[in-house]
Amino acid sequence: MLETCHELGITPMVILHHFSSPRWLMRLGGWEGAEVPQRFARYSEAVARELGSLMPYVCTINEANIGALIRQIIAAAAHGKRDGHAPVGVSGHPQGEGGADPRIAWTQRVAQALNTTPDRVKPFLMTIGEAAQPLILEAHERARDAIKAASPGSQVGITLALDDIQALPGGEANADALQHEVFGSFLPACTGDDFIGVQNYSRKRVGPDGTLPNEEGVETTQMDYEYYPEALEGVIRVVAATVGKPIIVTENGLATADDSRRGEFIRRALAGMRRCLDDGIDVRGYYHWSLLDNFEWMLGYQRTFGLIAVDRETQQRQAKASARYLGEIARTNGASLD
Repeated sequence: MLETCHELGITPMVILHHFSSPRWLMRLGGWEGAEVPQRFARYSEAVARELGSLMPYVCTINEANIGALIRQIIAAAAHGKRDGHAPVGVSGHPQGEGGADPRIAWTQRVAQALNTTPDRVKPFLMTIGEAAQPLILEAHERARDAIKAASPGSQVGITLALDDIQALPGGEANADALQHEVFGSFLPACTGDDFIGVQNYSRKRVGPDGTLPNEEGVETTQMDYEYYPEALEGVIRVVAATVGKPIIVTENGLATADDSRRGEFIRRALAGMRRCLDDGIDVRGYYHWSLLDNFEWMLGYQRTFGLIAVDRETQQRQAKASARYLGEIARTNGASLD
């Protein structure tokens, strides 16, 4: 796959961990197991040793802060609020009959299938306990160093899912706390990175009592995010003001059945990114999520993020108008945004 990318003039970026984990990892305690950093570093070294010459850019862990984002959602729900949007790929867990939490039964079934105990079933998307974050960050640091040793020419970074956090009057302290939890607390582990990957889909409004739901009547996506393409510019500016490293937008897009809204989203998001470039911010590239309508974790194929539609019965692909529009922007280096 990497060789084909190079043959076609495509510069690949490899992500070594995008939520899916080996089954055996659960027997070691999943992403809260003490062996995770060392194991992940060995895996990363093996990949870099075999494929490093084909990997100009490598991200160790996708959305390393996803656990912190889920903690925020749970905290908002505990206070009787409905957060306006969940991070990409995360759905709610409605109660079962009698108020039972279906996650408990799910964890028990997984533990039985993997011949382990429920307390060891810690998939990456469920690393909502604070014990996991230091291990995840150590895993990133060890992996980065291993990759750089095996493939010095590869540029290495991490990706973080970041909302454009906007404080309403009286909400400044809450906004700062949320920003530190999902962003600032991860930065010490990134000091040796070559770049930082930024992933953004919408904004988060914060008031004196915490995160606010979407305003009545605003346009939302299939993920219940507020339709707000300008969030990307806000996030880029915050990251640039905080981190003295090149930025790559590693995910940006929306789930919608109306492709005309995707085209408009792309136009406004990239116009904001260009304003950042015009102001001298070092943004090296932009990846739209996603090329194909994808499998969105717990939500399956219900949400359509793709620039290309996929018929799940025949596997036939059909490029949408938004794909051709983004291609035109790329070919003209943004001139078609005018």
